[in-house]
Amino acid sequence: MATGPVIIGYDGSESADLALRRAAALLAPRPALVVVVWEAGEAFEATMVPNLGLVPAPLDFRRAMELDEAMYERAQRLARRGADLARELGLDAEGLAVADDITVGDTLIRLAKEHDSQAIVVGTHGHSALGEVLLGRTAHIVVQHAPCPVVVVRKHDH
Repeated sequence: MATGPVIIGYDGSESADLALRRAAALLAPRPALVVVVWEAGEAFEATMVPNLGLVPAPLDFRRAMELDEAMYERAQRLARRGADLARELGLDAEGLAVADDITVGDTLIRLAKEHDSQAIVVGTHGHSALGEVLLGRTAHIVVQHAPCPVVVVRKHDH
């Protein structure tokens, strides 16, 4: 049996808060790692876009660095907020902001393996009727490839 923390994917959305609340109700007082995955280098991609005169000039390298740092700081704040909520709900939680691997799902799976996690918790956004039938992309990847049990919390609009 795995002995590491429960990995909780968190993005600050209503769905993520719901998943965190449901996870705490099921899994407290276990240790938990509330993970915010951010896309490192995303701002740098804008510096690579050729300017054909149709859009404003691309970002310069310095501005891309500033934006990337701001995105990381936002992810850290969000991870702290999620961990604070998890602790209020009875989990022994820490927050972690981590740059993505290939996808958010792949990153959560990697962390679960590295930490010998007991489970991974993810929420779905359910933006459409189709979303009610199919899992979201992140949830689907995690369910298919996780090395541990997965708790998927669907958002209900009713």
